Amino acid sequence: MLSERTDLRNVAIIAHVDHGKTTLVDGMLRQARVFRANQQVVERVLDSNDLERERGITILAKNTAIHLWDPLRQLQVKINIVDTPGHADFGGEVERVMNMVDGVLLLIDAAEGPMPQTRFVLKKALERGHRAIVVINKVDRKGADPRDALNRTFDLFVELGATDAQADFTTVYTNAVTGQAGMTPELGPDLAPLFEAILRTIPAPRVDREAPLQMLVTTLDYDNYRGVTAVGRVFAGNITAGQSIARITAAGEVLPDRARYLYVHQGLERVEVEAAEAGEIIAIAGLEAIAIGETIASPESPQALPTITV
Repeated sequence: MLSERTDLRNVAIIAHVDHGKTTLVDGMLRQARVFRANQQVVERVLDSNDLERERGITILAKNTAIHLWDPLRQLQVKINIVDTPGHADFGGEVERVMNMVDGVLLLIDAAEGPMPQTRFVLKKALERGHRAIVVINKVDRKGADPRDALNRTFDLFVELGATDAQADFTTVYTNAVTGQAGMTPELGPDLAPLFEAILRTIPAPRVDREAPLQMLVTTLDYDNYRGVTAVGRVFAGNITAGQSIARITAAGEVLPDRARYLYVHQGLERVEVEAAEAGEIIAIAGLEAIAIGETIASPESPQALPTITV
């Protein structure tokens, strides 16, 4: 039986190079108190490998998470933020990211408007049926024209075939450098309007927690101590560290394995946990020869999810 996980949101962030994506995420992490007050923070936390820092681009999608208090529902909500590559060259990575999330933040420079690299990723998001929050950033920049940037963004949605619901997007204006946001170009003191928009606009995952386990492997990483790490979203059921699982390959072969180490994302870190439920984005370490597109399933009832077509 499907139910909403109101305590969780999974959102991808889309932006052209230099439109302020990683600066905005840094600001979100700071205001969500992920960093200690005295902590030395490397700028552009999402650009975690040297090539990305040098070129200022994000090649491999990475995950981070913040926790927000939802005053309407009176509960703590975890926001998984998944970064997206801005280049069409990394189309496979984009496809896999869109499979993990339920909505997107589309970051637009108030002076430049939507650019080619946002076009490809936004198209994939709209094709998946995702709703978007449009974030008009750098409203303080010389030459900024937030109204024109918004109009051009709306035209892009229409051109890409957005539904009426998708084209009726929420707009938030920001200055990522100063950590300010507003529902108009007159910004407030912090990013609270952006946080509120995420809670109200991005759908909570609809999941079946009682069904047999199903998780689709969307990204691979490597841990120096625990080997290959499979990252993906749990679509049904739940999983506990150490439990027996079935790996279903792209060819349909069912292989026995064990979920030796289980992680979720908190802030910038992967934190080891004992269990996770449907809707959550998790990482499993210790799997041998795992591949992107495989389903991790219950050994008693192994059912494959649709593999990712790229």
